[in-house]
Amino acid sequence: MSEVAYEKLIDEKRFVRLLQAHSEAFFRLTNLLSTQAARTWNKRHFYQLINDADALESVLDDYGARYNRTYAFFTELVASIRWFAHTGYSIAHLLGRLDSYRVEGSTDAEWEESRADVETGLETIQTCTMRLVEAVRHEADEIGLVLTSGSFPEDDFLPVLARKRLPRNVGQSDLLHEQQKIAEVVTKYLQAREMLNEAGVRRISDADERHKVFGRKCSEEHARVYEATVHNLQSTYDTHVQNTVLEAQDPRLSKLRGYISPALHLLQAVTFLAHFIERHETVIRSEKAKAKIADLIDRSEVEDVAWNTFLYWADRFLQSGVALAHELLPEYTNLVELEVDLPPKLALHARPAALVVGIVNHYGTPVEMEAGGKRCNAGSILELLVTVGSLPGQDTFIFRGDERPVTDIHLLFKHGLGESGLDELPPELSYLRG
Repeated sequence: MSEVAYEKLIDEKRFVRLLQAHSEAFFRLTNLLSTQAARTWNKRHFYQLINDADALESVLDDYGARYNRTYAFFTELVASIRWFAHTGYSIAHLLGRLDSYRVEGSTDAEWEESRADVETGLETIQTCTMRLVEAVRHEADEIGLVLTSGSFPEDDFLPVLARKRLPRNVGQSDLLHEQQKIAEVVTKYLQAREMLNEAGVRRISDADERHKVFGRKCSEEHARVYEATVHNLQSTYDTHVQNTVLEAQDPRLSKLRGYISPALHLLQAVTFLAHFIERHETVIRSEKAKAKIADLIDRSEVEDVAWNTFLYWADRFLQSGVALAHELLPEYTNLVELEVDLPPKLALHARPAALVVGIVNHYGTPVEMEAGGKRCNAGSILELLVTVGSLPGQDTFIFRGDERPVTDIHLLFKHGLGESGLDELPPELSYLRG
């Protein structure tokens, strides 16, 4: 008979001795960081803090410390430090490369404003992190840990290595034409900018108003969508455009890439701070720990730097590249217009509409549909169905956009919108069967 796994409880005093060994490196690092003046932490400091806090938090989680009254607050402090360290790392990394991202056409005053704002934001992050560090050292003393007086040798810092990952290409079609690669990147860029534009990013000085807007437009869920959208945009560029003959021939492409990276680093910071606000101030299981964290870190201060500095400048960087994107798009697409009539006894209901959307998204370039004087994005199933639904009996549609998707839409209408089965569609539309 196989042995059933079970858990044993560990005495809290015994756990202190175990934690002593596992926390040594972390507290040596906090000794070093405590001696650093404001604005002197670089990304190596934040990177080391991420790793040491993560290692300590893993030990605490392995023993269920966040569910224990004695260790809950200590655990939340370590977790909070890790998230602020992630934020600091993203911003420190950005500042180290900011000059190489300089937006063409920006004035010296504008550029210095962006640098000064982001540097001030980083200083706020470092200040918040130090509050948490001081608190975790005090809490360590309260639970019986003996704090080392030794400092962390800077020679022992972990090397900051670029994280490597496979291309983020889930949902992306195989790009067969070089121009299509550029067109898709530019289209994704404009969509990313429009996403932030719809969020209504603007500086908000009133804390109460900012808190309400932050909750509606910059929850952790929103922040992760913003970050993922721009991350996928950068990945698409790096996968299909970077270091290609096309990029070498057209320097405007690398300039467009230069607008993307600073926005991405800033949006990463926004995500980390949004997580802190939601996780470590509203979801903490221990009400006592939650109250203590709130006393240490002012939620309004975190929302201020996340919204008024990091998200604001992410939006500004993307906005700076919009004119260039609009300049590039028609050069890498062949814009055409198609007028089609519905085949007899057929309607553009949900199933064929989804096929139209599938064609547009397959190519990744914008296509507009017009019907009865109303226009909509043919790549959005919602917009398509709302437009068609508001025009009962409408049987003539106009599509405008890149020649490739428009040509396939023509084929789709010509072959009865796929209503006889996807197997009956021509080979050119075989991708719709997937």
